[in-house]
Amino acid sequence: MAGQLQDKVALVTGGASGIGRSTALTFAREGAKLVIADMNEEGGQQTVHMITENGGDATFVQVDVTRAAEVEAMIGKAVETYGRLDCAHNNAGVGSRPRVVLHELPEESWDQVIDINLKGVWLCMKYEITQMLGQGGGAIVNTASIMGLVGSWSRSGAYNASKHGVLGLTKTAALEYAKLGIRVNAVCPGYIRTPLIDQTLSTQPDMEAEIISRHPVGRMGQPSEIAEAVVWMCSDAASFVTGHAMTVDGGYVAQ
Repeated sequence: MAGQLQDKVALVTGGASGIGRSTALTFAREGAKLVIADMNEEGGQQTVHMITENGGDATFVQVDVTRAAEVEAMIGKAVETYGRLDCAHNNAGVGSRPRVVLHELPEESWDQVIDINLKGVWLCMKYEITQMLGQGGGAIVNTASIMGLVGSWSRSGAYNASKHGVLGLTKTAALEYAKLGIRVNAVCPGYIRTPLIDQTLSTQPDMEAEIISRHPVGRMGQPSEIAEAVVWMCSDAASFVTGHAMTVDGGYVAQ
């Protein structure tokens, strides 16, 4: 039985690990051909191998999403390899470092987070949309966050600002291209059990119980739970869904 994205071409940025890798594997399960993009070549190639060893089709592109020429080349590689681009998951991002209150945040830290999380999403959308307009349509899902929907005491002002910005971009693009065959949505994960979270918890183990307590379901999410939402929003099953910020957060923002 063919998958719901059989022979579609999907791009995943930040595909070397975590949510991006899980989304790529889920796209592949549904029959899509994958372009895996990341700064981390080793992890990206591992994702490609995980897809191809199970009979899928995938290629890797190393990219810095803050650089327009590299993003344009990434889209060019996708089209050169597979002929088109049907789906895109703009997922590359970073957290706030250091975790300090706003007036203590170094300017360079602010710039880095905004450049990757917000400018990077805009640049990806810019070149994805250009390609999709030429071929008659497509679907884009941007990774935002629950921190794009609410404020936080977590000393992550730059991150929160960037994710609020992603939602603004998503809704604006959805309206601008709604009649041109391009759907644009966002996924807003809660705390997800990724290597990034595990790295944080390895040095601050007391945080785990606190994080879990914030989610009414009583646990953190799994990358696969975000992946399923992303792939659904890219499929024809979501053909009437655009401009939507889907929370996948165990009830976090319902409180």
